[in-house]
Order: sequence, then structure tokens, then C-alpha cells
Amino acid sequence: MFMGEFNHTIDAKGRIIIPSKFREDLGDEFVLTLGLDGCLFAYPYSEWQLFVDKLKTLPGTKEARQLQRYFMAGAAACEVDKQGRILIPAKLRENAGLEKDVVFVGVLNKIEIWSKERWDSNNDYDDVDAIAERMSDYGISF
Repeated sequence: MFMGEFNHTIDAKGRIIIPSKFREDLGDEFVLTLGLDGCLFAYPYSEWQLFVDKLKTLPGTKEARQLQRYFMAGAAACEVDKQGRILIPAKLRENAGLEKDVVFVGVLNKIEIWSKERWDSNNDYDDVDAIAERMSDYGISF
């Protein structure tokens, strides 16, 4: 399980160090894809396969096909080098607005990779109490 928030800097070639707290669970090879809300998602291969299996069960609707394309077309296999870095493909860097300061956020079975600017603008918890109240519909209470 991934949890925590870590700040790093991406270099001019698009390489970034994976936080050491995430490396063991992420593995030496993993999948990076477009995320939601303007970030990237990083999945260990085992979690990626579970996610893909769920995508396969979606109905044949246009929305489902769009969602499948969104995640699969943007997906890239990543390898961690000896310095603990990965090269984020240019298309993914561009889509996530990754230029310099980057935030890694552990979210259960995946890691979200944010530009610092987008993280700061999306990281607003003013309505978290109202959201938490609605989670009782899903059997989650606090």
C-alpha cells in the first residue's frame, strides 16, 4: 500500500528519482499512465493487471471505449535505473505539466505524480467533511 507525499525535482532530460519509500513496493519495472485531475498514475505490474482486468469488463459503450483508450494509449513501461530514477516519456510529462517541481503521492494501490503547481491547486480539502459524510453510502464511516 502506498501512502505519503514526497517532493522531488525532474531534470532537463525528464528523469526523476522515485522516492525510496515507494521503490520496493513499486518494483524495478512498473506502468506509468495518464491519471485523473491532471496527474500521472504509477502502478506496480500486479496492480496494473488488476486495473486492466477491470477495464476489460466495461460495456461496449462509447464512454467505456474512451476510458479504455485514455488509460491504455498513454501507458508506458518504466524501469528504475541504478540511481533510482525513471525517465518519464515526453507525452506524459507534457500532459501532467511536469517541468521542475514534482510531488509523489501514495494513494492505496498506486502513486500519483503531480506537478507541484497542479498539486497545490487540486489539494484543497475544504469540503472533506461533506465528502466523508457521503461515503456512508458506500459503507465507510469515520
